[in-house]
Order: sequence, then structure tokens, then C-alpha cells
Amino acid sequence: MMREASIRGDFPALAQSVHGKPLVYLDNAATTQKPLAVLDAMQRYYLQDNANVHRAAHTLAARATEAMESARSKVAALLNAGASDLIVFTRGTTESINLIASGIEHQLRSGDRILVTALEHHSNFVPWQQCALRSGAKVDVVRVTPEGEIDHDDFAAKLFPETRIVAFAHVSNALGTIHPVNELVSTIRSRCGARIVIDGAQAILHLPVDVRALDIDFYAFSSHKMFGPTGMGVLYGRREALDSLRPSQYGGEMIEHVTMEASTFNVLPFRFEAGTPNIAGAVGLGAAVDYLSSIPRDALLLQEEKLIGQAIAALTAMNGIRLVGRPKERLSVVSFLVEGASAHDVGTLLDQQGIAVRTGHQCTMPLMQSLGISGTVRASFSLYNDTTDVERFVQAMHKTLTFL
Repeated sequence: MMREASIRGDFPALAQSVHGKPLVYLDNAATTQKPLAVLDAMQRYYLQDNANVHRAAHTLAARATEAMESARSKVAALLNAGASDLIVFTRGTTESINLIASGIEHQLRSGDRILVTALEHHSNFVPWQQCALRSGAKVDVVRVTPEGEIDHDDFAAKLFPETRIVAFAHVSNALGTIHPVNELVSTIRSRCGARIVIDGAQAILHLPVDVRALDIDFYAFSSHKMFGPTGMGVLYGRREALDSLRPSQYGGEMIEHVTMEASTFNVLPFRFEAGTPNIAGAVGLGAAVDYLSSIPRDALLLQEEKLIGQAIAALTAMNGIRLVGRPKERLSVVSFLVEGASAHDVGTLLDQQGIAVRTGHQCTMPLMQSLGISGTVRASFSLYNDTTDVERFVQAMHKTLTFL
């Protein structure tokens, strides 16, 4: 059943005040707030079902296992993965991409190439640098346009027969740029046989994701970007792609058989889930997926798009404001600078008025270097933001400009 457009009441953190002002939370690209449905599900697990999974015959263990594997099935359905064993639980997008990079390293040789873009979060940049250093491969970096988009000509020109891996974000965390994944994947498939790795951290809450339709090898995202708990993430992999990876952690759960001489490893996905997993995190993630299915997400996304447009229009009309990035397709993020002021000072003044934004390089130093700046102020929206939030943000920006 469809619910009313306003969902703010489901998120208790939004009801608080900061420095005596009602909180306006515009740091959603960093992490989203959590609805009561997610918090209640995690508390219920700890109060009633707390036990280790897959390893015991008693009732609590059975309930915990069922809850965790139910969450895996929900994520598989969300992504149209086709099978739940293609969903690996990790601590987040960062660990997912590191798992791929360390697992694929043995397949690379000197002369092989890895393609990334200058728009990437460090989590989808540094692991490939380190992978290349260890394997002898070379990292190629696609240029970014002044508008904050991938330079498509440069992207195509840097796809070589030796390119083994192409990694890029579905949506830029720093600028909100939506990349044309289908178009880029088609270009890759026509030129080389590279593995395609997509960082979906900023897309998973806002865009429908069909990993099979996208024709990609890996897709990674974090639970906490989509109303779920921190410390919980997902790695989807095409079966053949996952099977080609070597495990990077060893121990309990990922083992099939151990002797004094050798060990064999478990089936997917457990081969990549060494040790006791974040069971409560999985329960929370499953509850987040359920929550998203219970709200009118399409209508809320249209509302969010209007809010971003209002914020951009207001910022553009202010003297001394420079928008950073003007992509044709944008999602949830507005980055800007104030002439003559540091991003940190702007963020501090906004915080004193109850407005939470992110400041700095946004974990995208190569992008900032490409744009010739050190960082930005980033306001990022989510489904629970409303027109009052935009009005308060705009008022606070006007007041902030009088202090700078």
C-alpha cells in the first residue's frame, strides 16, 4: 500500500535540534539517517535471536541464519541478481572493491592495464593503484570535463586490448553526476574483454539497479547509504567473475575442508565471508530494503529532484557562489564554493545554524586536482528532505555570506 509522501516522522534523528536550531540534515551522500523500522529490526535480533549463523542446531541459531539469508535474498531481488549466492556481504563499498582488487590481482601481469576515472571516490581509486603496484599493471585515468562528467572520447581512447579492469561510479559522490552506465559498458564490450566494476554507493537509494540488464561483472554498495546500518555492504558478482577471484581472508565460515597439509574453500558466497558476519547489520539491511519497498519512492525521488533544482537556483542567484560541476544528469548532490572563504568555514557557519553539510575534498582528491580546487561544500539530499529544509538552507547561506 502506498504511503503519504512525507516520511520524516519515521526518522527520529531528524526531530532533534543542533545549536538550538531544528536540524536540517544535508549530508546524505556521506550517510543517511535510519528509520525506526531498521532500528527496531536490529534491536529485535539482539533481544530475541542473537546467535551465530550456519553453525549450530539450536533454535536461536536457526532464526539468526534465516534472518541473515532472508536479507541476502532481498538484496538479490533488489538488484535482479538472479540468485542469492551471488550476493557477498562485506563491511561496505570500500571492502567490496578491495575484495575484488586483491582477489583479481593474481590474474594481472606487467603490461596489463586498469582504467578508472578522475571522478572516483578514493575507495574506487586507491585499491586499483595498489593492485597495479603489486602486479606490474598500469593504471590509466579518464579525464573529467569542466562540467564534471566523464570525457567519453578520452574514455574510449584509453580502452586498450590490454585493459583488464574498468572501474567507475554509477553516480559521483562529489558532484552527483549520473554516468551513462549502459553506454559506457557497450563501449567497453566492443573494445576489450575487461572486467567491469561499478561503485553503486551513491546510486542504490535513488536509481533502479538491474545488474543483469547493466551487463556488468561487479556492483558494490553500502547499506548506510540507503537507510541501513553502517559496517554493512554488498558485493554482487557475476558467477564466473566471482569464481575467478581468490579469497583475501581465511578462517571460519569460508572453509570447506582443512587437513594438516591443505585447505579447500566453501561455495559462494561464503568463500568470501570469513569469520562471524555482521548478522545484525544484515538484518538491518534487509529491513531497509523492506522499508524502501513500503514507501512511494518514485514520488519521493521526483520531490527530491525539485528540491535540488530549488537549491541550485537559489545558490546561482547569490553573489560570490560558484557551483562546482554542472552535469546534464545529476542526482542528490550540489557542490559549491564561496569566493574568498574556505569550505570548512562555510560548513562551520552553517552548522551553527543547524544545517549539516559536508566540506573538504569529498574523498576525491584526483577530481579536485583536475578541477584546480582543494575541496567543496557539498549539500546532499535524500527522500526525507522537504521544502522547509531547502528554505532553511538558503536562509542560512544568505546569513553565512554576511559573515564572510
